[in-house]
Formats: sequence, C-alpha cells, structure tokens
Amino acid sequence: MFDGASAELLARFQFAFTVSFHIIFPAFSIGLASYLAVLNGAWLWTKDRTYLNLFNYWKKIFAVAFGMGVVSGIVMSYQFGTNWSVFSDKTGPILGPLMAYEVLSAFFLEAGFLGIMLFGRERVGDKLHMFATALVAFGTLMSATWILSVNSWMQTPAGYSIAENGQFVPEDWWAIVFNPSFPYRLVHMVLAAYLTTAFVVGGVAAMHLLRERMNAEARRMFSMAMWMAVIVTPIQIFAGDLHGLNTLEHQPQKVMAMEGHFDSHPDGAPLILFGIPNEAEKRIDYAIEIPKLSSLILKHDLNAPLPGLDTIPDDEEPPVAIVFFSFRVMIAVGFAMLAVGLWSAWARFRGQLYHSPWLHRTVMIMGPSGFVAVLAGWITTEVGRQPFTVYNLLRTSDSLAPIDAPAVAASLIAFIVVYFFVFGAGTYYILRMMNKRPSNDPKLGLREGPNRAAGITPIQQVSAGSATSPGE
Repeated sequence: MFDGASAELLARFQFAFTVSFHIIFPAFSIGLASYLAVLNGAWLWTKDRTYLNLFNYWKKIFAVAFGMGVVSGIVMSYQFGTNWSVFSDKTGPILGPLMAYEVLSAFFLEAGFLGIMLFGRERVGDKLHMFATALVAFGTLMSATWILSVNSWMQTPAGYSIAENGQFVPEDWWAIVFNPSFPYRLVHMVLAAYLTTAFVVGGVAAMHLLRERMNAEARRMFSMAMWMAVIVTPIQIFAGDLHGLNTLEHQPQKVMAMEGHFDSHPDGAPLILFGIPNEAEKRIDYAIEIPKLSSLILKHDLNAPLPGLDTIPDDEEPPVAIVFFSFRVMIAVGFAMLAVGLWSAWARFRGQLYHSPWLHRTVMIMGPSGFVAVLAGWITTEVGRQPFTVYNLLRTSDSLAPIDAPAVAASLIAFIVVYFFVFGAGTYYILRMMNKRPSNDPKLGLREGPNRAAGITPIQQVSAGSATSPGE
C-alpha cells in the first residue's frame, strides 16, 4: 500500500492523520465548554427553563466529544517517542515542561470538575455546579494555551540556547511561553473554536427549526449561534490578518507559499485569487489575480516590494501547492461564515430569523464548516513550516527516529483502521444525539451518575408487612 515511501514521509503522514482527527474534537469542545457555561449561567440568572434544557442537551454531546478528544490526543504523544525520538531528545528540555504544565494545570482541572458538571447539580447545588462548569470551560482554554505555546515555539523559537549535545535548553521561560507568534496564534485558534461550535449549534438548531418552527430550544440556540457568527467572524478575520502580518515578519517563506509568490515583486505584488501552482516550473498556472493588492494587504502600500520564493534556497521551500490551496479553503470558509452571519442579521432585523427556511438550510449545510476551516488552517500552519520541525533550526529529516519504513507503514495502517472504526462510531453517536429534539430529560441516556464501586450496594427497601426479626 505504501511501497516506495520513505520512513520520514510515512511518519509525517501518520502524525498528520492523527492530529487531523484530534484537532476537530478540541476545536469543538473548547467552544462547547464555554457555551455550556453561558447556558448554565443564563439558567441561574433568568430561571428560564429553556436554558436548562439546552444545557442538559449539549452536555451529553460535550461528554462524548471530550472523551474522543482525550483518546485521540494520547496517541500523538506516543508518536514523539516512537517516530520522532530525535526531535523529543533535542527539544525535550523546553517542550517537555510546557506539555507537563498542560496536563497538570489544564487537563487535571477539566477532568477534576467534569464529573460534577455532568452529574453533580442535584448533589452539590447550583452555585458549586456553576463553579465546576466554569472551571471546565477555563480548563479547556488553559489546555489550548499551553499546547499553542508549544506549537508557536516550534514556529517562532525564542528564549533558548543550544547546548553542546545539540539540545535546546531554556534561558528565558517568559520568552519561550510568550514567543513572537503565540498571542496571535492563541487568539486565532480560540476564536476558530468558538465559531466552529457556533456553526455546529446553529446547524443543529436549523435542522430542528425546519422540522418544528415553534421549537423554543431550537429558536434560542439558533439565535445565540447567529449572534456569535455575526459578531465573532469579523473579529476573527481581523485577528487572522494580524496573524498573517506576524507570519510575514517571522516566517516569510510560509507567506510566500500561501500567496503563491514564486517570483519577487519589487513594485507591488498581485493578490492571486486562484491558480494551479507549478512547482517544477516555479509559477502559478491559470492565475486569476488582482494587481498589487497583496502588497496593500501585507504592507499597506500598493507599491511595496515583496520578496518571492526565488530568494529562498530550494531545499528550504515549503510544499507550495498544499499551503496555497489550504490557505484559500480557510479564507473561503471564513468569508462564507461572514456572509451567513450578515444574512442572519438582516433576517433578524426583518423579524424573519425563525421563518427563513433557506437561511436555515444554508446554516445546516454550514454546520461542519468550522471543522473544515480549522483543518485547512492547521495544514497551512504545519506544512508551511516545512522542511523544519523547529523553524530554521531543526530539519524534519533530522528529527526522525531510527526506524524502518515497513514498521511505520504497519502502524499507520493500524491507525487508519482503528480510527475510522472507533471515531466513526463516536461521531455517528454524536450525530444521533444531535438528531434528537432537546427535552426536559436531564439524563445522559443511562442512569444519572457513575456506576457504584465494587462492594457497595444500595440499601434494600423492606416493606412493613415482610419485616422479620433478627432471630428468624
């Protein structure tokens, strides 16, 4: 199946495959945890039972998505030792503590309060339950913070020195954690998670509105999702622009690949809307472009010069075609989200938000769009960093463990089979839960609470007529 592929290519494909499965679950659970906190707070503030019904509806879905996110994330950690042991050895003094901080300060926080959020309202009271729900939401954000700090350091390394044995060792932890691209990447990713959740919620609400226009829960969550779309999407586009300017400063060849600029433009670079990258001939075939607009966007000057990939050695160029197309997919989805948000605002202004079936159909189709944008964004980010794992310092080819291609191919095939079976089943179960109408039933489908520990049995109720004395 993978005849002729090198161990490096297979190891990269394996990590790309597992991270692509993993990233969709945190992108959803980060936003959904915050949404649950808002719903729970709104219920406590207003005592409007619609909010409580929605909280109980979405907490079931969050529980499954959170579990799949944890399982899919653990697999990636093992690959650092099996396929990328040289990378782990060289970057371990810096990345190891950061990932440990994520587990200790974020994952333990989420796991510690998750049970209270899911099962504890009747046991601990509304106030402590709200506190637990808020901490689960905060934990997801903290987890994203540490992981994005790790990834950002690989993109824009800072605060380090290189020891005699070739290891990166910390010199300034503040500079390491708050490296040059970290603030932009964190804001961009968290907003992406919120928009991903908003469009999933909106898509589910639209589906139920098409079935039952007067459904109070569907109306409420559709309204909340569309407010998020119309407010957050422009902010995300602005944040993405700032992130792009930061990338131009610190990773210029990534931007060159994103823009498709094989050649330098001393008098203003065009914005290439679409085309087919021809990496062999170093050009964009069938290019549709707007003259000088790229210089205006990136340099805020129509005539500003922009260097191209002709200034970069061939062995340091990222794969242009993948980065070029994935970037355009992300941008296209972002502007489609903006269009839907504006459409919903117009419908709301006209009093037709719940009576626009074409809007509802469109939002339902756009339900998975956040996942598409997140995957496209991560492909742009990670492939654009190639051929380095630590940008301009450690090559991917020098990060690989001493492994043979057949061994990596065998584990990759196993991952593909298991992932599609396990996570396919989990996704199918989530879709089934989304298909059900929100109701007053707070239970998770089984009984409300964890199973009893071994050796502990409930007290048996004995009727008065069947009571016996100890001597009988």
